[in-house]
Amino acid sequence: MNRIIAKTGSGIVTVTVFLFALFLIIDFKFGYYLVCMFLPLGFIMMTAGLHNECDEDRKVAANTGLILAAVYCTFILTVYFAQNTTVLNEDLSEDADRVLNFSRGGLLFNYDLLGYGMMALSTFFTGISMKAGNRRDKWLKYLLTAHGAFFPGCFIMPMTGMFANPTGKSSGGIMALVIWCVYFLPIGILAFLHFGKQED
Repeated sequence: MNRIIAKTGSGIVTVTVFLFALFLIIDFKFGYYLVCMFLPLGFIMMTAGLHNECDEDRKVAANTGLILAAVYCTFILTVYFAQNTTVLNEDLSEDADRVLNFSRGGLLFNYDLLGYGMMALSTFFTGISMKAGNRRDKWLKYLLTAHGAFFPGCFIMPMTGMFANPTGKSSGGIMALVIWCVYFLPIGILAFLHFGKQED
C-alpha cells in the first residue's frame, strides 16, 4: 500500500507538471490554476513515500522535508483555490482584485512564491535523506537536492518589490515557469520509476 500511494503521487506530480507547462504555453489560465491544486497533493504522497524509506539516521531530514511539503501544499491550495473560486466568480473591487488576483501580483502571488520556496526546501531535505542505490536513484537524489536552490529566490524576490504592480503578462515569467517544469518533470518520472521498481 505504501508503495502504491507513493507511486500514484509520483504519477500525479508527473502529469500535473506536464499539464501545467502545456496550459501555460496555450494560455489556458483556468487549467493551470486547476492542476496546481493537484500537484501539491501528489507531491505530499511522493515525499511521504521517500520519507518512509529513509534510514533512521536520516529521519530528521526526511521529517523536515515532509513537514515542509505540507506547508507548501497549504499555501498553494489557498492561492489557486482562491483563483478558481473568488477571483473567477465574484465581482471584486479594484483593491480586492489587486490583492487576490494572481495575475496582478500582490499578496496571493507572493504567497505562491513563498509556497514554492517551501517546496524547494522540502525537496532539498528529502533529497539529502535519500540513500541512492543505483544510477537512476542518484539522479533523483541529485535533482531533489539541487532543487533547493530555488528557495532563496522565491523567498527574497517578493521582498524586493520587483513583482509589485506588474504591467501585464510577462513572456519572460511564462518562460521561466516552463523551464521550471522541464526541470521538475524528470523528478516525477524518476520517482514513479523508483516506486514501480520496488513493486517488481
